Amino acid sequence: MEIKIKAEEIVMSSNPGEDLTQKRCVPCEGGLAAFSKTQAQEYLKSLAGWVLRDDAKVIQKEFVMKNFTEAVAFIQRMAEVAEREGHHPDIHLTGYRKLVVELSTHAIKGLSENDFILAAKIEHLPKELKA
Repeated sequence: MEIKIKAEEIVMSSNPGEDLTQKRCVPCEGGLAAFSKTQAQEYLKSLAGWVLRDDAKVIQKEFVMKNFTEAVAFIQRMAEVAEREGHHPDIHLTGYRKLVVELSTHAIKGLSENDFILAAKIEHLPKELKA
């Protein structure tokens, strides 16, 4: 049985101070307003190292991994979380160990709570960074 949630039934949290790792991403097929720059900045306060792009439609973080193998392993761990949440980041691997992770809710062409939930879960994944 497939459950569809209409956009108007989704209520986004108004408390960005909540532990986002305890929340789940909610399916989004559009119809919601994207976060304002102010809302996004409030949510970012709980995510060390994540930055808001100037257009306020994407959050991103750069990770410099210990080596190529660890970069690929970290991508795999992110992929597993993203699949469970049904929300997927854009991941760029360059220079064999530099990862840039970008999050945005494509259906609304901006940011939603889902992006911050997934970022928080990515933050808590084990990773070996360059010393």
